[in-house]
Amino acid sequence: MDEQRGVVKAKRTIYQGRIFGVSADRVLLPHGREVEMEVVRHPESVVLLPMPDPDHLILVRQYRYAIDGWVWELPAGSVDPGESPEQAAARESEEEIGLVPGRVDHIGHFYPTPGYCDEKMSFFRLTDLSEPAPESTAHKDEDEDLRVKTFGVEQLRAMVRRMEMTDLKTAVGIFLL
Repeated sequence: MDEQRGVVKAKRTIYQGRIFGVSADRVLLPHGREVEMEVVRHPESVVLLPMPDPDHLILVRQYRYAIDGWVWELPAGSVDPGESPEQAAARESEEEIGLVPGRVDHIGHFYPTPGYCDEKMSFFRLTDLSEPAPESTAHKDEDEDLRVKTFGVEQLRAMVRRMEMTDLKTAVGIFLL
């Protein structure tokens, strides 16, 4: 089935920040009505499932200002301009957990909030993890204060079911395995 798409009549950037932007677009919708749509514009991101072995995952705990709390979550980050998602996954692994993956496998993607944001999250299983080369220049972002911990996959699934794992990308990632 070939479904119709909206037709953009005009675009106006109303905010551009370091991480995302917001646009107000005039759009002719498939059903014929023309409306203004506000959209958060966010670059593609990668969500990492670093696995030191088949039964364990490495998570990071970090403070998230937007919810004023600490959260255990899968490491993640944005794809930089000129970088492939696979390259971003390897870079983010080294920056956030201090390990370089020997293997990077794409296992799926989701749009976490398609009602108002165009961010695409691509999920990657990272295996054959090793220490970075001595000359590595990887470093955490200035807003990151990360704690790294290895969990059993079954332990994490139970935490999601008990609502102890509140980060949605992490809950989805755990059940992709």
